[in-house]
Amino acid sequence: MSHAAVPIAGALLLGRGRLSVPVIIVGIIFAMLPDADVIGFPLGIDYADSWGHRGATHSLLFAAAAALLAIALIRPQRYVVVSLFLFVAMASHGLLDTLTNGGLGSALFWPWDETRHFAPLTPIAVSPIGISDFISSRGMKVLQSEAIWIWAPLAMLVATVLSLKQWRMRWLRQNGMAQ
Repeated sequence: MSHAAVPIAGALLLGRGRLSVPVIIVGIIFAMLPDADVIGFPLGIDYADSWGHRGATHSLLFAAAAALLAIALIRPQRYVVVSLFLFVAMASHGLLDTLTNGGLGSALFWPWDETRHFAPLTPIAVSPIGISDFISSRGMKVLQSEAIWIWAPLAMLVATVLSLKQWRMRWLRQNGMAQ
């Protein structure tokens, strides 16, 4: 669920008027969608396969293709902003997974390179696969780790940027430069 933090933060940073509520919802769905690859397990797709968990669906190419498809269907007025928002929402999933301390890493550069990548630092506790495993003491430790390494930094970034925007607007108004 913490993958949703990125599009939520992005929507807050972009501000009202740049993204519609449906686009924000699609961004949140996109941020979590790569993990739908777990449906491959019962179909006999191995974790380490290209289409296995953290494979193709976690790649930057998949994120770009999904964003372009969504843009073709949504047809937003702010094409570039929405395209980038949706791309970042989905691409952030694979990138955040590289920060976890387990699994096989993410195939960020699939299909050109099927190597599974990890970031140099992996501070985020890897989440168990499956609801029953998640609702456990291990699951609670994962939520705590995600709060520390994902939610808190994004909340600080959003608070800092929004404070700077407010400070800038006050300064512009005080100096007769605001519209």
